[in-house]
Amino acid sequence: MAIAWSEKASSMEVLASPPSLSPPVILTQDELKKIAAYKAVEFVESGMVLGLGTGSTAKHAVDRIGDLLRLGKLKNIVGIPTSKKTQEQAVSLGIPLSDLDSHPSIDLAIDGADEVDPYLNLVKGRGGSLLREKMVEGACKKFVCIVDESKLVNHLGGSGLAMPVEVVPFCWKFTARKLQNMFESSGCVAKLRNDGKGEAFVSDNGNYIVDLYLKKSIGDLVVASDGILRIAGVVEHGMFLDMATTVIVAGELGITINNK
Repeated sequence: MAIAWSEKASSMEVLASPPSLSPPVILTQDELKKIAAYKAVEFVESGMVLGLGTGSTAKHAVDRIGDLLRLGKLKNIVGIPTSKKTQEQAVSLGIPLSDLDSHPSIDLAIDGADEVDPYLNLVKGRGGSLLREKMVEGACKKFVCIVDESKLVNHLGGSGLAMPVEVVPFCWKFTARKLQNMFESSGCVAKLRNDGKGEAFVSDNGNYIVDLYLKKSIGDLVVASDGILRIAGVVEHGMFLDMATTVIVAGELGITINNK
């Protein structure tokens, strides 16, 4: 699936394991994420300013960077975290941190994604950190996205899972209705994300997340993006369009590297 899906990327490298007579080893989703994350960290060089992503896949990359710093294989790294959770993780690993005010240009960012389409457009933010992720990854020279093959879709929203939109809490229902009506022809249902305890989920920025569930493609992504951002009350959305320079996909057949 990964190879056929990747044909629309401008270049592709497949790093598959050689054939073996041994019974195939079935890797878990988390093991695949770890493989992709470790491959992405190979792009990291000493002296870099790094965007540190958020989520279960990016966590493996941050752990690996911390290990390499501790072993002395990386030096003079500065990390820009995309969430409070990643900040706490990086501090625990001894990764020096800063922010965009001090480092407005980032050499490399490594982060996961919730969906990747054949043109390397992404859906991100199901963990709730989409605004800071977009700020950091929009400031980087190279953005390496790491996923397992379950995240590949034919079009954004194609998984049927959430397309996140960060909104201000004030009159969030009004904003949610606007979003749902905008994509009515795509069978959109807009739902406020909860924190699992019956309360509204609150982002690191003090905002709410409205999740859009789509039954059909929303068409031109640039038009959709502009339309969402024009709604008063919307802070940012989880479509990361034309931002990833490399997508590393870990699957049963090995690693696939897709480049813009």
